[in-house]
Amino acid sequence: MKQLKVDAIKDGTVIDHIPAGKAMKVLNILKLKDSDVVMVGVNLASRKFAKKDLIKIENRELSGDEVDRIALIAPDANISIIRNFEVVKKSEVNIPEKLSAIIVCQNHKCITNTEPVTTCFYVEARNPIMVRCHYCEKSFGADEIKIAGIPVLAVN
Repeated sequence: MKQLKVDAIKDGTVIDHIPAGKAMKVLNILKLKDSDVVMVGVNLASRKFAKKDLIKIENRELSGDEVDRIALIAPDANISIIRNFEVVKKSEVNIPEKLSAIIVCQNHKCITNTEPVTTCFYVEARNPIMVRCHYCEKSFGADEIKIAGIPVLAVN
């Protein structure tokens, strides 16, 4: 017998296949409002992975920047847009080649930390993730990447 552990939503976004234990990092980058209705499943059974996390957000569709941030934390996640209880769009997250104004450079001598310059990083590798700063040219791995002050841990 199948059992639904997380309620269905009428309209909104479902973020599925988040690596187990990463849902709270995803929630932190979404900057939700107190009035947002959110359901979180942690350590749920998964056919794709041993365990996964899941987030459902009612009455909200994610921006492209939010999806790019999620890709850094959960590169295998799926995003589903729900309207009237039906999935109208389903897509996998993709880490873009270039990330602007998403990552904070960890090199304290980088111009982005001393001048009002928008950060820009190029993705050198996807699994595990490696990014390079456009300005100082330093490279950073998954455990060194900071998104709005939130460290992103390796997804292995």
